[in-house]
Amino acid sequence: MRKKQDFGLVIYGSCSAGIACGIRAAREGLNVLLVVHTPHLGGMLTSGLCVWDTQYEGSRAPVYDELRQNLFNYYFTTYGEDSSQYRLALPGKQGHNNGNFEPKVAREIIERMVAREQNIEVRRRYFPVKVIRDSGSIQAVRFQKMDGDEQFTVRGKVFADCSYEGDLMALSGTAYRYGRESRDEFNEPHAGRIFARPVREAPGERQKFLAGERAKLNLRAFDTFMEIVKTGDSGRGDNRVQAYNWRTVLSRNLANRVMATRPDNYQPDKLKKLEFLLADRNELPNDKLRVNRPQLIGLQNLYVEGTWEDRRKVMDEHWEALEGMLFYYQNDPEAPVSHREMLKGYGWAKDEFADNNYRPYEIYVREARRLEGRYVFTQHDVSLVDEIGRTPIHGDSIAISEWYIDPHACTDEKIGDSLHEGKLMLHQETFPGQVPYRAILPGDLDNLLIPVCLSTSHIGWNAVRLEPTWMNIGESAGLAASLAVQRNTPPADLDTGLLLPALAGKGIMISFFNDIDVAGGELWVPAVQYLGTKGFFAGYDCGAGEPLTRGTAGLWTTGFREFKKGRLNPMELAERIRKGEPRPAAVSEREFISELGINRPASGRMLTRGEAAVILFEEMKLTKS
Repeated sequence: MRKKQDFGLVIYGSCSAGIACGIRAAREGLNVLLVVHTPHLGGMLTSGLCVWDTQYEGSRAPVYDELRQNLFNYYFTTYGEDSSQYRLALPGKQGHNNGNFEPKVAREIIERMVAREQNIEVRRRYFPVKVIRDSGSIQAVRFQKMDGDEQFTVRGKVFADCSYEGDLMALSGTAYRYGRESRDEFNEPHAGRIFARPVREAPGERQKFLAGERAKLNLRAFDTFMEIVKTGDSGRGDNRVQAYNWRTVLSRNLANRVMATRPDNYQPDKLKKLEFLLADRNELPNDKLRVNRPQLIGLQNLYVEGTWEDRRKVMDEHWEALEGMLFYYQNDPEAPVSHREMLKGYGWAKDEFADNNYRPYEIYVREARRLEGRYVFTQHDVSLVDEIGRTPIHGDSIAISEWYIDPHACTDEKIGDSLHEGKLMLHQETFPGQVPYRAILPGDLDNLLIPVCLSTSHIGWNAVRLEPTWMNIGESAGLAASLAVQRNTPPADLDTGLLLPALAGKGIMISFFNDIDVAGGELWVPAVQYLGTKGFFAGYDCGAGEPLTRGTAGLWTTGFREFKKGRLNPMELAERIRKGEPRPAAVSEREFISELGINRPASGRMLTRGEAAVILFEEMKLTKS
């Protein structure tokens, strides 16, 4: 039977963004083709990530929320509320302990979620080899079997590259970059070559102030600061990306483990120089351990632009090091006794990646190519702007970032007690940001979306390179694709005045606030989300239940009029609101509507900020942005 060759949306890559993008588009009625180079769906979620890298525990996008809840439900239903398995699956109170899961469980749930969508077709073990363009649009893409010569070509109205590598993006001929920008390129304080050491006390007054502001947010807290070690070449750019490694799973269950054997290429002298295998680990349900090392710093650079043959060599070398380390710490008398004790009894988990020799399907590609799009997301986009009490506001925001800037090592150099060069953890200096639609749009293609390798600097990348953020962006991209096809317009020409209200209406977070649950169901939630992208709120608290004051009503009225005239500057409006007006008197619905100059029924009841936001939202949806 001849396979379908025309689709509304063609997605390459089934990491979390690809899953969210495909499911959302399919639920909106689009015919979706999902092509993946591995045998299984899910990217790192099913290849050993085993944890949700998020500092925010609330709802953020329907597909993300559904997947996460399905994981919780699995452990609750299978093992019971009082079980250790369910306890480990739930978010802990602090740190990175925000819910752990087994890769095989994530794989089963993701496969089931995708299979339920009748509008999604999946083709596995293929990678793109040619993009057929007609000026500023992609007409078709040719894919080839990973382990053979078989090929197929598909046409699409919209294409999305949801791979970690950005291979479809690169083949399209659009501009992209990799490596690190210099500090001067975007004036980013932590760009380029950098050495840092973690410290417990704020190294300066600014960091101390930021830590205080950060503590007010409804996010997981980390108490580390970074002290920068200055060198003569600090801030210099280069073409290096951050280190990779395998995220694999060990087990100490006698019936569910395969003990490590001595690898053919066993080199203990090299292995003992690497960071300890359990330097970064998490306990998983069912007596398993998630391992996040070793990193062969430097080898990752060969992967970025390499062929799949080149990439396999990089992956194999990392795997040989992992196999060797496990054997070394369990069997070599030169290994520290404490380390031998920690790893005693652990083997490969027999029920994880069994069809791949217990090796995950994908290596952890922390960074590869990055789009040069219509907006470059930088460190400034996750840095506090004092004048508005939050990060820069984007009128075309389609998602939020909330993870701290977290680049891993780019070289194996150290200075004294510093971390490896390039490694940073800016816990106190990173704030929730807005991700613009422009950041996923190439400059010269109007029907290609890049939700994963989006347009960022190296430093900015590290606030968005997390699966929950990608699911947020990916689902927004899926909705954008469906709206574009429905209106017979390319995604690049889609009116964000239509897109953003649609995103907010679906419960997709586009503005972060401490006091909002986007899945809560209150009428004002979509309104506040949308107005948060237009500068109607300063700071991270919307105060939807508080009375609308005369001062706020006046400023919102001014903002509304500027919006209608196409002159609204969200940053300027937010700054005016931040300064405020000392006019605390409450405002009635009739007074507010009269001030806005609109025609709609009104009563004399006093308005809350949330109710006023609904009025503004309904009127602004009628006005093109």
